[in-house]
Amino acid sequence: MDPHDHQSISIPAQNETQTGQIAAAVTDVLRAGDVVILDGALAAGKTFFIRALVAALGSDEDVTSPTYTIANIYETPKFPVLHVDAYRLENAKEFYHLGLDDYFDTGLCLIEWGQRINGFFDAALQIDIEFGATDQDRIFTFSGKATPWKAVFAALKDMSHD
Repeated sequence: MDPHDHQSISIPAQNETQTGQIAAAVTDVLRAGDVVILDGALAAGKTFFIRALVAALGSDEDVTSPTYTIANIYETPKFPVLHVDAYRLENAKEFYHLGLDDYFDTGLCLIEWGQRINGFFDAALQIDIEFGATDQDRIFTFSGKATPWKAVFAALKDMSHD
């Protein structure tokens, strides 16, 4: 892999409103077929970020963590959103056997605890969520191959200079 093709940007959010603004900025440039992997400690805000993202896509569906169902599907005006929680999966092979392939091309795939299926997707957008200085503060670090995610990094770069 060309190291110059990998990009990363960190954006702080001081509250849930700012988290929602980050999610909205990203939804403007996400497309059907995109895969976004979210990692972070328990209660870091992975499901909250996905809830904000699905709402920004124009859906009023109730977004909940699919910890036990493993996958939820939400309909939005743009495309379906597949929300996967990989916490209970052992590896990428178990993920493959869920048979969710049809959604990978036609919808947006959002995967919590994505490190559990590390290597399944080779060009996913990675979002790492860390706690900041206070209970409300979060730091969102977006990383991935620059070429497929050029529009996402451009949107986030604009945000980080506001």
